[in-house]
Amino acid sequence: MSKTPIFLIWGIQVFFSHLIFSQNLTSTVLDSTTQQPIPYATVLLNNRGVITNEEGKFTFLIQDEIKETDSLFISCIGYESLGKPLKEFTGNKILLRPKAIELREVIVSNKNYTPEEILELVEDNIEKNYKIGYTKKRLFLRESYSNYIEKSDYQIKESTIPALNREFLDSVLRSVPTNDTYYTEVLGDLYGTKDEDQQKLDLIKASELYDKNSRLDLENLEERFNEIIKKNVKTDSYFKVKSGLFGTKVDADELFEKEVDSNDVKSLNKELEETTERKKFFSNYKRRTLANLYTNLPIFEDTDYNVLWKSRRYELTMEEFTYIGDKPLYVIDFKPKRSEDFKGKLYIDANDFALVKMDFENVEPLRKFSLLGISLNEYLAKGSILFGKDDDGKYSLRYYEITKGNRVGFKRPVKIIEKNKHVKGRRKQNELHLKIDAAFNGRNKYEVVVFDTEAISESTFESFTEKKDVLPQYMPNYDPEFWKGHTIMEPNMAIKEFKSEVQQEN
Repeated sequence: MSKTPIFLIWGIQVFFSHLIFSQNLTSTVLDSTTQQPIPYATVLLNNRGVITNEEGKFTFLIQDEIKETDSLFISCIGYESLGKPLKEFTGNKILLRPKAIELREVIVSNKNYTPEEILELVEDNIEKNYKIGYTKKRLFLRESYSNYIEKSDYQIKESTIPALNREFLDSVLRSVPTNDTYYTEVLGDLYGTKDEDQQKLDLIKASELYDKNSRLDLENLEERFNEIIKKNVKTDSYFKVKSGLFGTKVDADELFEKEVDSNDVKSLNKELEETTERKKFFSNYKRRTLANLYTNLPIFEDTDYNVLWKSRRYELTMEEFTYIGDKPLYVIDFKPKRSEDFKGKLYIDANDFALVKMDFENVEPLRKFSLLGISLNEYLAKGSILFGKDDDGKYSLRYYEITKGNRVGFKRPVKIIEKNKHVKGRRKQNELHLKIDAAFNGRNKYEVVVFDTEAISESTFESFTEKKDVLPQYMPNYDPEFWKGHTIMEPNMAIKEFKSEVQQEN
């Protein structure tokens, strides 16, 4: 039997070694004892990091300069850290062992502080421990929206237009989806400080995932409504829309869409202008979202999570000790004594008194009012914030997750009255009078992963100009190829399995 030349075997090994380590490392981090996923564990390779998602999964983009002998480090609060060369990660599961708590180590290395004294030390050391000035942060933002209709009752009190009857209004309700889910993801660089007005965003790529089928139903409904209006309403009429004490005026010509010639230069310029405005709006919206999240970190004084700065307003309890790797952490439970909004847990490094993690949840609705039949209840704000230490010894944001819940109710009479001042006699032409009782419930989840934080000068910040030239690419179904070549947070199964009822082109 002929033998394969040794140089050919060597060449094949080199080829496949390069192939493996120029693509992705995908795995799931599990508890070695329970085999349960470990969410929000930090995965570091050559000073670059990702976070496992809620299912313990992560994907790391292995770039060309990475060698198989480079070490991958995985850490999470309450577990022993794991570090070993890339070539030793051969399976699709990584096990972390729970870290046994050795209380003596913590007490020997530190005096027996009270929770109040620990928080004072955290506050005193914030400028030493954290990057407070201008920074450039490479980050990934995922927003998940889930909304559903709780109630949609109505009564027709009067309708002088026969076509605007219960059958038509029932079809309106059928056209509105009872459940709606929407995902949007962006990758970019955020420049700025702790000042919300001092933020700039450089978008790299963006996507949106939702079912366009619901939009088609609404477009069809609009066409049907316009046909009814055209047949029953005079073009020189105007409408009075009333709800109780309040009213507004709408001209009839605002309800009729004008045909646009796609070959018209003015039309094309208008479309281009609208696209440009959409890009500006999208960029500005994402910048405001990220700025609001970042500048609300508990290490900044003007924050909603003010337990570090207003500790006397909270009841503090030393709950336990734990570890992140070999570093002991104090775990302090906090809850408001009176009117503060949040309760939760603080995880504080026992060596340098840096806050490394905060879990929080509101104790009362953040905002709640009911006036003249319109109600709002912001009933949920729950999440976690995780900091990590960089090579310069300073901490920076690694992960920020918050879920918000709100309920909106509308229980009011509504009148739509057509009037025409050019008709002799009675000006009122038609009327639709309804009583509406509706309620909507929504959950919004924001997840921010920061891969790298670099201190920059004020002049670098001032000289940077936002481009605002990115729009999200629409996807009817999840596309695993869209983020190929970029490091992001691994999507959960709900995103991976998302499918539109009817696939449509952009």
